[in-house]
Amino acid sequence: MKQSDVTVHSDPVMVTEDEAARRTIRRSDFVSCNQAFIDCRTPGSDRKENYAMIGPGVSQNSDQVVNLREPHGYNIGAAAMPNGITNNLHLHFTAEVFYCFRGEFLLRWGADGKDGELVLREGDIASMPTWIFRGFTNIGPDDGWLFTTLGHDDTGGIIWGPSVLQQAADHGLHLTTESKLIDTEAGDEPPEDDELVRPMAPEQIAQLRSYSVDKMRKRIASPSDLEYSTAPFLDSLLPGGGAELALVIGYGMTEDRDQEPPIHNPHGHNVAWLRAEPGNGMRGHRHHETQVLLAKDGEWEVTLNSEDQVTVRLGPWDMLSVPRGAWRSIRNVGDDTASLLVINGGDGRVRLQWDDEVTKAAADAGTAIDHNGYVAPYALVPRKIGE
Repeated sequence: MKQSDVTVHSDPVMVTEDEAARRTIRRSDFVSCNQAFIDCRTPGSDRKENYAMIGPGVSQNSDQVVNLREPHGYNIGAAAMPNGITNNLHLHFTAEVFYCFRGEFLLRWGADGKDGELVLREGDIASMPTWIFRGFTNIGPDDGWLFTTLGHDDTGGIIWGPSVLQQAADHGLHLTTESKLIDTEAGDEPPEDDELVRPMAPEQIAQLRSYSVDKMRKRIASPSDLEYSTAPFLDSLLPGGGAELALVIGYGMTEDRDQEPPIHNPHGHNVAWLRAEPGNGMRGHRHHETQVLLAKDGEWEVTLNSEDQVTVRLGPWDMLSVPRGAWRSIRNVGDDTASLLVINGGDGRVRLQWDDEVTKAAADAGTAIDHNGYVAPYALVPRKIGE
């Protein structure tokens, strides 16, 4: 891979083997915390496992292990819990997205959890509106798993439902205004009243917006809802390209002018499913946003840099954080069609810069990128003299 003549970004970032290893988070690297939040002793919620993989997150336990703390413009974590265990009602100031990778979860929302309910099943992605209470219960197998993203680096923390705070206090847990968890049963000094988070007043709760089931359903993208583009990129017709893309949140990095996302309000990040047949993927490209590749299934190979290349293999549930501006290519090296999540930073479109060889091969095949960043017939795209 080498830089093309039309430079739209800064100089390429070189990724060393050590840096690639630091940014690769294996499924076996996930470390749970069962005391991350104030409801960790509440009966029915005391067997939750919380994970923080990328970003500072919202854990209220300073001992929470975070695999990669580097700011990305969003946070990635996960929740796992046995059947019947509940994540209690809470709200966020920034966007929260649930990715159901295994099992079934009953999602509920509203101040008392009675505004509506929907079931999340494997492959579903749910974008929760800001400033509404939400919670969920595992109604499937004991090994249910939800990945999550939270928009922005500083999420502002969590507001818990009043009943959650009261139940936690009954079990010796208190939350300070600095989002610190105080455990009096473990010997912590009881906080002063003015140090404690105050429950939301009824009149404040009454001002929160309400979502009907029909309205919330529009914020859930199930596998059957996905609309894959078979030609989302400049390399779609080239050997080694051919990946298909389904937008979920935001326009992201599609170069198909006809693609539109089902969820488009600002999240601080954009999300899409990428799938490919064995041997296919995306050839050499780079862009200026942070990117996390999270493998859903199959085996993937990500090659970094144009020279002194570094290769990373990703299996199911492995993830890789690709630095801004680094060259990368992605290929399905398994035996079956495979899919992965592509999460990019920012609310706008992600404009790709393709390797010169890709640009030339695409031109020979009759395609180019127009001045709006979309795939178009090569013969109709104006070029500089000599090109």
